[in-house]
Amino acid sequence: MTQIKSLLLLPLIALLFTQCGSSKKQKADTITVDQNTWELVWSDEFDTDGLPDTSKWNYDTRGNTYGWGNNEKQWYTVADPDNAYIRNGILTITAIKEPTENKDYSSARLTTKNKGDWQYCKVEVRAQMPTGKGTWPAIWMLSTHNSYGNWPKSGEIDIMEHVGYDPDTVHSTVHTEFFNHTIGTQVGKEIYQPTATTDFHVYSMEWDANEIRSYVDGQQYFSFKNNGEGPGAWPFDQPFHLILNLAVGGGWGGKHGIDDSLFPHQYHIDYVRIYQKELTGK
Repeated sequence: MTQIKSLLLLPLIALLFTQCGSSKKQKADTITVDQNTWELVWSDEFDTDGLPDTSKWNYDTRGNTYGWGNNEKQWYTVADPDNAYIRNGILTITAIKEPTENKDYSSARLTTKNKGDWQYCKVEVRAQMPTGKGTWPAIWMLSTHNSYGNWPKSGEIDIMEHVGYDPDTVHSTVHTEFFNHTIGTQVGKEIYQPTATTDFHVYSMEWDANEIRSYVDGQQYFSFKNNGEGPGAWPFDQPFHLILNLAVGGGWGGKHGIDDSLFPHQYHIDYVRIYQKELTGK
């Protein structure tokens, strides 16, 4: 009888527990990692209000003058709280319709280059996408040292990309010398995500010497395997760094135009967590 009473009380205890604390932290705390496999090595929980932590993040602006090679319409700013700011545990990257330098929009692009660089890792980012035609937020990685040459020879890992004209879908893609969009051979996959712009979701990627795997909320939907053909196919044997950005327009984001009536757009990030294999770091 005591056991039966205990079982009956469990749903009530669970209900009381879920009603305590902030919903953001409850959702974040449900993300678990097998600690026998992965060890947390780097993170930003965005718990301190203000500008992003410069011991972890850089402001990337080097491609502003030429549209980042994608005909993008934004100008990425440096340490401008209107474009990148932390408040109440959330990093918000904001794209604004305003004349900035020689562009019509401002936004922000943050990287961990030379402050967070990893060879083989698990990346987790809990985020909510903006909504509106013309937006192009991303979570992605580039080679830190370009050991095999300039893009795409040293590789690109797109953990998550989202374009505003297709709000119910997210994408994961890789680019290499042999596999990239400029020659029509890129390798990637998309997944239907109807609440990408209304709810937070965990976008993650696992990368080892043999394979790259992408997930949404723990559901794997993409993989890219090392086929043994060398760096032209697999340049992913060197350190990479993480990039968070919100682009406007461009060859993909602006494919169906930009709706200026919907600005500003906000891209919300709850946390970034990087794991590596215990002991070996691989």
